[in-house]
Amino acid sequence: MWQENTTELINNTHHQLPDELKFNNNALVVVIVYGVLFIIAAVGNLTVFITLVRGRHRKSRISLMITHLSVADLFVTFVMIPLEIGWRLTTQWIAGNVACKFFLFLRAFGLYLSSNVLVCVSVDRYFAVLHPLRVNDARRRGKVMLSIAWLCSLLCALPQSVVFHVSEHPEYPGFWQCVSFGFFRTQAEETAYNLFCVFAMYFVPLIVIIFAYTCILWEISKKTRETREAFGTLGEESESERMRGRMRLRRSDMSNIERARTRTLRMTITIVAAFIWCWTPYVVMTLWYMFDRESAEKVDSWLQDGLFIMAVSNSCMNPLVYGSYAMNFKRECRTCLCCLVATDPLLQRKSTGGSAATRSTGVATFGNLGHHNRNQLTINRRNQRPASVEHLMIRGRPESEDYHSDPGGATGVYLVPS
Repeated sequence: MWQENTTELINNTHHQLPDELKFNNNALVVVIVYGVLFIIAAVGNLTVFITLVRGRHRKSRISLMITHLSVADLFVTFVMIPLEIGWRLTTQWIAGNVACKFFLFLRAFGLYLSSNVLVCVSVDRYFAVLHPLRVNDARRRGKVMLSIAWLCSLLCALPQSVVFHVSEHPEYPGFWQCVSFGFFRTQAEETAYNLFCVFAMYFVPLIVIIFAYTCILWEISKKTRETREAFGTLGEESESERMRGRMRLRRSDMSNIERARTRTLRMTITIVAAFIWCWTPYVVMTLWYMFDRESAEKVDSWLQDGLFIMAVSNSCMNPLVYGSYAMNFKRECRTCLCCLVATDPLLQRKSTGGSAATRSTGVATFGNLGHHNRNQLTINRRNQRPASVEHLMIRGRPESEDYHSDPGGATGVYLVPS
């Protein structure tokens, strides 16, 4: 009898809910978009992860970092995106208080880890280019940086499990939501916490990344000028055919180096632009909401949802950008699919010899980080670019007081919900 009355009360309450607290057309579109992002991110990040794990050069320093980056993006893909989809479908939180704290912690942890691993990659490339002789401690330094990245992500995301809790809507009994409402004693405390989240997840990583790659590009530009001047001087002094032959060879090597540096520059600009493009609009909206909540709440909910989707899409773009510069992404996708087919005995019997040929080639081309003799520049013959610098890589809502059906509340801003 009591259960029937409770169910009836909840049904009546849901019937009386305003449209923004129900599953509406806006929520349906958001669910579809998240579904598409999930497919793209899952395929891309799993391809990169499997390729690195199975590759010959998986023990290289940069491959280790890209593996951790793909793990961070897999956190976003398999924890955060499904959580957003489920939250939209149910319109309220039905998993209990413990799940609220746990999943909101994981939700923030993946985003923090992705940004922090990008910082590790940029710092590693900084030492590789500006201090190339410090190779003895390079791998240990890389592991230490990754450990710090995981620890910092854990510490930054941990407050989410304290701030968030399940609370009942004060005006609609039976409507429960995972919110931060009521935790902070003053508006100043909430603003301070949100600022900490924004700086830890966006501004600090961005500053480090820009500094590291500015130094890298400056060093590359300086070395290029010095090399051109040196070869120009040698060219003027060459008199014999033998010397001219050597000069042509050296100029060819210089051309290969410059081509690799140009490719590195393009990749660097692309990755930095992707990070800024995906995150900056959402961060601006978050700051706007923190300092002028009344006007920010008037922004259309479609725009609010779109800004956060752009930020999440960075986890989809990372493997695509890296794959387009450092690996044959389409080939590696096919290789991973063939590996999956090869593990199925039934499908393996039905497969042709092409699959075996594909398996025999493996994924060795992905990890070609460059192995140099003293007087020789190793070239990736498959795509005619120097392998030594092909892996220069960076990467890179607060809840309102309303209990809205969407996870973003009235504002939709939820960089790290608070």
